[in-house]
Amino acid sequence: MSDKTITQYYSDDHDRLDGLFGQFQALKKSDAANARKCFGQFKAGLERHMAWEEEILFPDFEAKTGMRDAGPTQVMRMEHQQIRQLLGSIAAHQGVGTEPEETQLLETLGSHNQKEEQILYPAIDQRVSAEERRGIYLRMETVAAP
Repeated sequence: MSDKTITQYYSDDHDRLDGLFGQFQALKKSDAANARKCFGQFKAGLERHMAWEEEILFPDFEAKTGMRDAGPTQVMRMEHQQIRQLLGSIAAHQGVGTEPEETQLLETLGSHNQKEEQILYPAIDQRVSAEERRGIYLRMETVAAP
């Protein structure tokens, strides 16, 4: 598995997902079939990414810090719900006429990812050993996208 920190690994995944969404937007008007394919990959990847966080990272962080009902993971979970709603709306309309939802999704993801990359992931990195990190990566392999 990876030798990267949690911050590096998850930030790289954010960048990969951003690239897929950018491809979707770039292709929407010229190649609808490939645009839908890119959006499908983006949506599945983002859903899996959020599942990794909600099923593995957040519970581990909460166990180590005692912050279960309040704190950064609760905010992230609420934002994940907003993200899921926007993904569902874009998917339901196959990206046709969804520019307002796309703009809102980009704004939400931008703020969300920044909080994770600058606050939450570094806090997790400070609290996990290399061995625990390897265990996280192994557990991630068992999580399928919802």
